[in-house]
Amino acid sequence: MPEERKSMRERPATLIGAAVVEGAESLGVLAATVIAAIDTIAGRSYQFSSGVALTLIGLATAAALAAVAAGLAHARRWSRTPAVLTQLFCVIVAIYLIEGSRFGWGVPLIVLAVAGFVALFAPTTMRALVGGPHSSDTP
Repeated sequence: MPEERKSMRERPATLIGAAVVEGAESLGVLAATVIAAIDTIAGRSYQFSSGVALTLIGLATAAALAAVAAGLAHARRWSRTPAVLTQLFCVIVAIYLIEGSRFGWGVPLIVLAVAGFVALFAPTTMRALVGGPHSSDTP
């Protein structure tokens, strides 16, 4: 256990920041999923079956993003590519939201995505994920 605490302290702040951004995006997807589920239950979905499918896809996506956030927090190499792709996807979605006058969702999302890119491409994060003592996928 002391080794685990020590290794957590040695991780760069940018890597932890990237994990926090990914976790926040996971929570955002979860929030949108809850809204979709409530709309489905209330009968405001286009079709009940599509509302259920959207809810299930949202839950799976939120779980996947949470797993990537955990991978980043533990400096796992595999987490870098899905995290970068998440940020790219978030920029695209944020642009659509802003164009659709959904500023309350779009602006925070684009801010998170930019922060995620900055954190992921910081030299200290790159070193932590590409090389060094914490880059191994095995404990």
